[in-house]
Amino acid sequence: MPRPVTIRTVAERAGCSIATVSRVLNGSARASAQVEARVRAAVAELGFRPSEIGRSLKTLRARTIGVVIPSLTNPVFAGSVAGIEAEARGRGHTPLLTATDYEPEREREIVSALVAQSVAGLVLTVADPDANATLDLLDAEAIPYVLVYNEPTQAERAAVTVDNGAASRALTEAFLAAGHRRVLFIAGRFSTSDRSRLRHQGYLAAMGVAGLSPEPVLELDYLADAAAHRAALEGLLAGPARPTGIICSNDLLALSVIAALREMGLCVPGDVSVAGFDGIAIGRLVSPALATVDQPTRRMGERAVERLFALIEGQGSRTVEHLPFELRTGGTLAPAPSLSELSLSEPEAVPAPARGKRPAQTASVSRPSASRKAL
Repeated sequence: MPRPVTIRTVAERAGCSIATVSRVLNGSARASAQVEARVRAAVAELGFRPSEIGRSLKTLRARTIGVVIPSLTNPVFAGSVAGIEAEARGRGHTPLLTATDYEPEREREIVSALVAQSVAGLVLTVADPDANATLDLLDAEAIPYVLVYNEPTQAERAAVTVDNGAASRALTEAFLAAGHRRVLFIAGRFSTSDRSRLRHQGYLAAMGVAGLSPEPVLELDYLADAAAHRAALEGLLAGPARPTGIICSNDLLALSVIAALREMGLCVPGDVSVAGFDGIAIGRLVSPALATVDQPTRRMGERAVERLFALIEGQGSRTVEHLPFELRTGGTLAPAPSLSELSLSEPEAVPAPARGKRPAQTASVSRPSASRKAL
């Protein structure tokens, strides 16, 4: 399948930045004759046709902003949406909210639909904030946007988030301080979440500094249920050499894993300590309370809108802004059990899989039917 031609492709061929290509094509600023010639040659060679979706936005802006999040079922996004709505309404704008269901291929379709509504700008959480054709298109059309939760490494993309790597390192260090040496990291699929990847990198960094070998990462579908998560965990938690600690890349995943562990006859945190990431309110209501990294989600949403309007007014900067996080330990994070305790707390026996069927200890969980998506 041929690679789609985007403004990034043109920039690579011309040997310049995306912003420079945009300025040449839109005539918004002068470039050197040599650079302009390279850009126009690349456009001709590649057959690139600039998108028209930004034209109406440049001539007519409605008093709305587009908001794109990965999931309507995860409370962590509800917190930021509440902040987005409050700040937007205070500025006389109404948010138009939609979700991708962690499907990166839907991002362009959704963003195009919002831009067609002449939104003043967008606040988004995307799967990959760096290699992203949708964001490239927004850049090319000079459509203002701010990312929330994402941590882009590419220059000139505004974002409001926490330092995911540092937070995950701190959480892993808390496990190590509690005597855990075999700590498993369970991640939402890396292809759908840069946050998941960055948090795993923080775990790897902490394990490396401690001179410990990390466990192979277990990637699960965020929207799978506890039964599917149990099927993936059973083979990994058999025997006394099993991990004594599990770090999950978000809180909903951690709560589902805890339910699966209990169904297997394991006690949390007596047999296995578990922690999540996000700080959703329901994590404080379960017993014991969920150990986690608490993000200031409402403030992240408010700050994203503040920065969006600064960009709309031509005054904002396209940089990554880190807000402070809080480590919340205790509850489901306890001292590691001894070897003798591990041998006394074997999980329930797992029936052998039928011939021809995939064994339970897979590191991949398929998404359930639409009726069972919500955790």
